[in-house]
Amino acid sequence: MTTNQIAATDAASQKISETTEPEIDLNDSAYYVNRHIGLLEFNLRVLAQAEDDTLPLLERLKFLLIFSSNMDEFFEVRLAGLQRDIAYNQARPEADGMHPKDVMRTISDSCHRAIERQYNLLNDELLPLMAQENIRFIARDSWTAPQVQWIKHYFRQQVAPVLTPIGLDLAHPFPRLVNKSLNFLVTLEGNDAFGRKLGMAVVPAPKSLPRIIRMPDEVCEGGDNFIFLSSIIHYHAGYLFPGMKSTGCYQFRLTRNSDLFLDEEKVDDLSAALKGELYSRRYGEEVRLEVADNMPDELISFLLNKFGLEESQLYKVTGPVNLTRMMSVLDVAKTHQEFPSFKPKLPNDLKRSDRMFEAMNSGDILLNHPYESFHPVISFLRQAARDKDVVAIKQTLYRTGTNSEILDLLVEAARNGKEVTAVVELRARFDEESNIEIASRLQEAGAVVVYGIVGHKTHAKMMLVVRREGAKLRRYVHLGTGNYHAGNARLYSDYSLLTCNEELAEDVHKIFQELTGMGRPATLKHLYHSPFTLQQELLVQNIQQECNNAQNGLPAKIIFKCNSLTDQKTIQELYKASQAGVEIKLIVRGMCCLRPGIPGVSENIEVRSVVGRFLEHTRVYYFHNNGDYSIYCASADLMERNLYRRVEIAFPIIDPKLRKRAYRQGLEIYLQDNYQAWIMNSDGSYTRLSPGEGEERRSAQAYLVEKLS
Repeated sequence: MTTNQIAATDAASQKISETTEPEIDLNDSAYYVNRHIGLLEFNLRVLAQAEDDTLPLLERLKFLLIFSSNMDEFFEVRLAGLQRDIAYNQARPEADGMHPKDVMRTISDSCHRAIERQYNLLNDELLPLMAQENIRFIARDSWTAPQVQWIKHYFRQQVAPVLTPIGLDLAHPFPRLVNKSLNFLVTLEGNDAFGRKLGMAVVPAPKSLPRIIRMPDEVCEGGDNFIFLSSIIHYHAGYLFPGMKSTGCYQFRLTRNSDLFLDEEKVDDLSAALKGELYSRRYGEEVRLEVADNMPDELISFLLNKFGLEESQLYKVTGPVNLTRMMSVLDVAKTHQEFPSFKPKLPNDLKRSDRMFEAMNSGDILLNHPYESFHPVISFLRQAARDKDVVAIKQTLYRTGTNSEILDLLVEAARNGKEVTAVVELRARFDEESNIEIASRLQEAGAVVVYGIVGHKTHAKMMLVVRREGAKLRRYVHLGTGNYHAGNARLYSDYSLLTCNEELAEDVHKIFQELTGMGRPATLKHLYHSPFTLQQELLVQNIQQECNNAQNGLPAKIIFKCNSLTDQKTIQELYKASQAGVEIKLIVRGMCCLRPGIPGVSENIEVRSVVGRFLEHTRVYYFHNNGDYSIYCASADLMERNLYRRVEIAFPIIDPKLRKRAYRQGLEIYLQDNYQAWIMNSDGSYTRLSPGEGEERRSAQAYLVEKLS
């Protein structure tokens, strides 16, 4: 437990002694967890998956690499934003009361310990175990003569032609390095062709070069044998500077602020403005320096000074500086050391992909991805694109991907004469370039493309199909908690609802009208949407109803499942419900700023996080309502940005059978998980559950794979 966590717990304990007071100040910082620390805690739970020796070996490696990718984004976005606010004197304490500089120090200490754990796990456990499975990473001092010859040939043919060594002198200042690029600092002796004593040079490794290279079987002993690009460049450092002597070669990597800064009210064309900003992302402010652990102190000081970084922003690593690029190994080294494969289920009434309209007319359809196939969603759009009776298609696109059948079908629909309207969210972080290309393709095909609402990202997941049936127009709808990305649908847990319920369709129609036109907020019958009604009417009013039920002696219960819970207003309503005696179960994958288990405040609240094979992505909100319970699925997490600065939707599961199924598969089994679940403590830390003696091991994800796939 950190010093700040202990202090926060002591403060909370002080509040416990005051529970006899008639009023408790729910704004007190003792009742909140810092959001940045909460996100880091989630990343540490991912790292713990890599340390779990009950998991298949290559899955452990995958979790390690996911942790590395998560930490990159943590530095690029979260820490970079905090650092920038501090530098410009814009940082203010949040609900937890921690000063931003204290948050930075706490995070820095935790990150350094976590990175050390990461590389110790890789070097001391995973790589040796992989070698036993004939998956080897061969170090330079172990190369055989045939391997050296092959590596030299590979370097001359594939690497040397694209390298650009840069000597450092007055005419060649230190280059401006791209964010997260692999680079080498080389120390030199002797004179170059022009008689210069350079002393040092920088060698950037082009992103086009693979970081992991599989050597051919004929120069190896069998199995899968890999070498790192960094090892190849290090071995040939002297070759890059003819006539000079290389006295040292050290890899390093610089992480920069990757957030985009765009004042939408001061630009005329959002797409054009974003194109200009995307280039600057590669050269944002410096936030982290990673160096090989054998780099001499004087060279480290040189780099820190060059980038304007402090010692606390330095990370010495005992291995490749970008572990995420090791993901390519998983595509090559296929062994039994992985999770068993499974095929997502295709419900019987959806196996005829050309009869989606008939199936939807028979009743609402609820799909639980990835256990059930995403294919029916694609089939729905495919049939709509090709059906002569379909007159219009409207869809929101957040993260879809340029190589997407969804995009191809929208283009086809537009070319087939359908009225296609696409709301493309250009500002989906790290997908901006892809979404600009998507918008261009759709416009070229004749679709109407809009970019949503200035100041509010369009994060809702909706598709509306209008079909002429006799003398009437019938509307068919898809609503989801995830993105229109078939790849993510195999990795993320999400819900899809396919329906032709006329009242739901009318609500969706009104929201599209808001997004493409102008006017006052729409009055909806079933859907709740941000930034207008989702927080106040769906969350607050239903929470307060559970409070009233509890105070009147009626059973009262709330279950929320989401990715993050940071909104202070929602947290305070949950605290009030706990004080009223409402039983509250929260399944929060990532950040949770609420502190559970504080007597007099949150003793009736349990918070758990489930981290497993699939990324838990569903947002499900349950209210007991004195036995007549309601369940809403949503695109929105319980964060300020989702509730007040985005266009989001929450949709009800109306059909009683589907509602019962959503409760069982989406909530109940997660509350029974004793293997991949972590329980949050009141100090903000987490404890992993494990089966007790004689207790059956229960994994929600394993249950769903078995029952649905």
